[in-house]
Amino acid sequence: MTARFDAIGLVVSEMAVSVGFYRRLGFAFPEGAEQEGHAEAELPGGLRLMLDTEEMVRSFLPEWQPPVGGGRASLALRCDSPGEVDALYEELVGAGCHGELKPWDAVWGQRYAVVRDPDGNGVDLFASLPAAQ
Repeated sequence: MTARFDAIGLVVSEMAVSVGFYRRLGFAFPEGAEQEGHAEAELPGGLRLMLDTEEMVRSFLPEWQPPVGGGRASLALRCDSPGEVDALYEELVGAGCHGELKPWDAVWGQRYAVVRDPDGNGVDLFASLPAAQ
């Protein structure tokens, strides 16, 4: 028997807010997911992003408490171009999301930015920079 990586799970404070945030990033959560305690969006390659409310987690682990302090998880999303990184960052910040790191040209050859999801998890936005001529 071999275990296989199948899904990424995040615990969220408000399902509707989190589903809305991730839909802005292109995740296809089904209609009505906003009212559920557990929601899933299929990802390319067969993986899934799973969201569970704090209440759902406490239904099977009553002593669960949200972590204290900084974010411990992040998702990295590849954009098609450096301009898309900038536009998506501005769209998310304009919609009220916390911009952690404004877009910049990183020394490792990417246009790179970081926003926080509604529960403080990092969402990295990146695209390869054109090769120097």
